[in-house]
Amino acid sequence: MLLALLLCYGGFTALCLSMDRHHSELLGRKASLQRRRIFKLTGWALLTVSLWAAVSKTGWGLGLVQWCAVLMLSGLTLVLLLPYRPRLALSLAGLSLLVSPVAAMAQC
Repeated sequence: MLLALLLCYGGFTALCLSMDRHHSELLGRKASLQRRRIFKLTGWALLTVSLWAAVSKTGWGLGLVQWCAVLMLSGLTLVLLLPYRPRLALSLAGLSLLVSPVAAMAQC
């Protein structure tokens, strides 16, 4: 479940960065249309891969339940960090994407 959690957090952060307000708040510049599309596509791709990571280990019955729990936890973490510690939220997203290959190797 660690891999799904890391990918969900990275995906939600990428979707967050695809919005003008959050992009300018976190990165300090206005997002171009192409950059916003890339972040949106990356975010949805990461959420899709996190679903695969959750379901591949435990099957559809339990995997979907665990994935929903991971979605809520990662979304709540991001929502709570954005107003108070926006740089920490961005750093955690980068760290989660760096650590996810290690979690993928541990899951296999």
